[in-house]
Amino acid sequence: MPTTPEKMTKYEKIEQFVKGFKLSSLTYKRVMHLLNDEMNNGLHESMNYHADIKMFPTFVRALPDGTEKGKFLALDLGGTNFRVLIVRIDQRDVDIQSQTYLIPQRIMLGTGIQLFDHIADCICRFIRDHDLKDETIPLGFTFSFPCRQEGLAKARLSKWTKGFRCEGVVNEDICFLLHEAMKRKNTTTVDVEVVAVVNDAVGTLMSAAHTDRNCEIGLILGTGCNACYMESLKNVGLWEGDYEEPAQVLINTEWGAFGDNGCLDFIRTEYDRELDTYSINPGKQLYEKMISGMYMGEIVRLTLERLSMEGLLFESADRDCELFHRGRFFTKFVSEIESDHDEFFRNTKQVLDEIGVTNYTTEDCNIVKYICTLVSARAAFLASAGLATLINRMNKPEMTIAVDGSLYRFHPRFHNLMVLKIQELIKKGLKFKLALSHDGSGKGAALVAAVAMRLRDNKQGECST
Repeated sequence: MPTTPEKMTKYEKIEQFVKGFKLSSLTYKRVMHLLNDEMNNGLHESMNYHADIKMFPTFVRALPDGTEKGKFLALDLGGTNFRVLIVRIDQRDVDIQSQTYLIPQRIMLGTGIQLFDHIADCICRFIRDHDLKDETIPLGFTFSFPCRQEGLAKARLSKWTKGFRCEGVVNEDICFLLHEAMKRKNTTTVDVEVVAVVNDAVGTLMSAAHTDRNCEIGLILGTGCNACYMESLKNVGLWEGDYEEPAQVLINTEWGAFGDNGCLDFIRTEYDRELDTYSINPGKQLYEKMISGMYMGEIVRLTLERLSMEGLLFESADRDCELFHRGRFFTKFVSEIESDHDEFFRNTKQVLDEIGVTNYTTEDCNIVKYICTLVSARAAFLASAGLATLINRMNKPEMTIAVDGSLYRFHPRFHNLMVLKIQELIKKGLKFKLALSHDGSGKGAALVAAVAMRLRDNKQGECST
């Protein structure tokens, strides 16, 4: 006979509220099957419009091969600060100098002309300060806002995010706007050509691929979650470019939207549903909401809150403390708590003190850590299922995945959890490794520009012979 609620131990009762975080290997394989189907829908020309996973071609056709040389500018715009970098590449050697500039709020809320004039001013100042005048310099542009990419150096802004509201930019080609701003500087000593626009996942991949020829997947595990990978053109029904060699293109999956059609409802918990209901985009980015750093802390908080309300945790907790307020349990707390490795729970106690929980017991600390491990393990395993889908899809004997993002960098167990789960889910005989990528938004953007120039030079050389 099943145990009645009255006869359940405290820990048996807790398990009833958290068992949804514990998914079987069979369940993760079902997730992989669904993801692969959704990716195929996104790549299919007639089905893409209705697909949740958009599978955008990035127009990046090749990875670094080690022969790239030259000076390249990189521009990294994605918030109130932006960076200008000069990246000197000599085959495998890379030297980077950079400067960070502020974008005042009046410009963030002004016009597009004001914004791009400000960017152009800073580029010109950077070029002058680094004695780069009288040169033609290719530029790679990391633009971390939603865009519709129409070419390697042509991307139209879909909408502003992150506090920007510049008029006259939405639906416009950002490369053209930057070129026009540089023209308005009316200088004959600076010739900057934007040759590539990239997102952070592509930059992450390119940065790592410069020193690892087996790297063909890029993963972002930070505030958001996204991946890109190299796909054969014959599988890309959306492709409208040429089919010349290399007959491949990097695909920006935008897989955070996986599950928006309801196909992942069978694994979503009550805590996932509540988080989604009170989010700024209900029903959207459901896969991302179970993985990324923007949401992990809140899922833990909702679980702890439920256990407390059921009398299973913090029996004398003040309902006015931050544990009972949305968004006040940060993902960094999860990483700190899981860094406790003894019975003293120093980090856990520090976090509980910080959020105003008092009179907690050692047992409470143990339960809090347990909940953190469940939520973070599910996140790592779901991300692993996504990567295993790509590894199986590409079916190469050895594969390196470039990874960046605060969640992957700072969570004490994420890397090891992912390695174990990916090994379990991929086809037998395939080998992989996860490699932390460095400065994808800077070095990676410059490398995209460098590869674009190499391919252009090679093509011109072929035409002249």
